[in-house]
Amino acid sequence: MQHGISLTCVESEIYNRILTLDDKRILELGCGTAELTRSIASAGQNRMITALETDKQQYNKNLQITDLSNVSFRLGGAENIPLDDKSQDIVFMFKSLHHVPEDKLDRAMQEIHRVLVPGGKAYISEPLFMGNYNDIIRLFHDEQQVRQSAFNAIERSIDTGLFTLLDEIFFNSIVSFSDFATFEDKVLNVTHSDHQLSDAKYREVKTRFEQQLDETGAHFTAPMRVDLLQVSR
Repeated sequence: MQHGISLTCVESEIYNRILTLDDKRILELGCGTAELTRSIASAGQNRMITALETDKQQYNKNLQITDLSNVSFRLGGAENIPLDDKSQDIVFMFKSLHHVPEDKLDRAMQEIHRVLVPGGKAYISEPLFMGNYNDIIRLFHDEQQVRQSAFNAIERSIDTGLFTLLDEIFFNSIVSFSDFATFEDKVLNVTHSDHQLSDAKYREVKTRFEQQLDETGAHFTAPMRVDLLQVSR
């Protein structure tokens, strides 16, 4: 248990419990390497997914995915969604809202509202600024301010009547890596961020990471918050 959060699970357990995804038009904003895209697209039936990514390098990699016939990969961000009004039933954002520039967060929430049908739902999960995984990440990439700004934008969208809050869920996600080389490849060398670590900082991150290593790899706790919103007007 971490910081009073008793639920530990993979995120799919959360969204599958609170959403019905079959026969839905689904938009995922900030799909990254499309791991969750694949999970959603490969389950159930008749799920039509549009997956947007702002990072051109990752987008081009996603275009090489050929075994997900019900997924359309597009280049674009939450603040300027290239889809028609009222064209989506569900919008997902998995740890991506805080990557939207702070001055465009309100615009992003308005865009999500625009593309959802009346009664449509937005599922937004964001990492909390706590947990031993966060403790390592903040050594070279402190996201406290941008994460708080993302939460504030969600709250404003509720306060102004764009959305109604249907549910708010806190859970611990477990983040695992087989070794430091995998962490370096997946986290330090991601194309959407330019992490310039000094030699000293690199050694500090590596040392802190290896303190969590055992024969099964390194496992970290990442507390998360999910806001389930519904179009209210």
